[in-house]
Amino acid sequence: MESSPSDLGLVARVIDLTKTYGTDSTTVTALDGVNLGIRAGEFTAIMGPSGSGKSTLMHIMAGLDTPTSGRAWIGDDEITGMTDRELTLIRRRRVGFVFQAFNLVPTLDVLGNIRFPFELDGRTPTAEESAWIDRVVDSLGLAGRLRHRPSELSGGQQQRVAIARALATRPSLIFADEPTGNLDSRSGREVLALLSAAAVDHGQSIAMVTHDPIAASHADRVVLLADGRVVADRARSSAEEIAQAMLAMEPVR
Repeated sequence: MESSPSDLGLVARVIDLTKTYGTDSTTVTALDGVNLGIRAGEFTAIMGPSGSGKSTLMHIMAGLDTPTSGRAWIGDDEITGMTDRELTLIRRRRVGFVFQAFNLVPTLDVLGNIRFPFELDGRTPTAEESAWIDRVVDSLGLAGRLRHRPSELSGGQQQRVAIARALATRPSLIFADEPTGNLDSRSGREVLALLSAAAVDHGQSIAMVTHDPIAASHADRVVLLADGRVVADRARSSAEEIAQAMLAMEPVR
């Protein structure tokens, strides 16, 4: 009998995951038989050289893309084979996203953007959820910007709003693609501390794609990809150790 992901302490899981693009002589293999689980309450960094498949892996695990073969779960629900409607509902209620494209709604102010996931789900935040949103807003330094529209914010401020929106519903799983890429070093540290706190204090699971060894050093676990395969799975490591591991993956010229 196959164990369910929750029996294994996993909030997301992929088995024998393969993703190819093109046909015949033009086929490109983005993922090649990947097996990986994201553990509950853990902050996982996914790293690799450009073209290693890390973003493709995240998109499939989040239900934003489909594999060529293999299986994927969010919690105990297998998402491979789900309809678009089923995927939309599971993403809306159980997954948070922070991507490089902020995807803020230009006609809404900051508070409206942060609360937008609740609006999509047809409800208003409870008192407890509102208190959590207030904490997130304060942690990200957005309290004085709540009535501003995205066009009135810097790129770094827009990224913070996107992060606040992802955290607002306290989803069990958050996928983050270079979440500190548009932030200065101080703001970046604050964001990474908040993501760490989400894992430690609230049991949320964070899967972060990054190329930055300093960002990855905040994670509990570092998964390294190369040529579409997992080549290392490390416990918390220093930025120097991660940089050395990345350097060792570079092809010899």
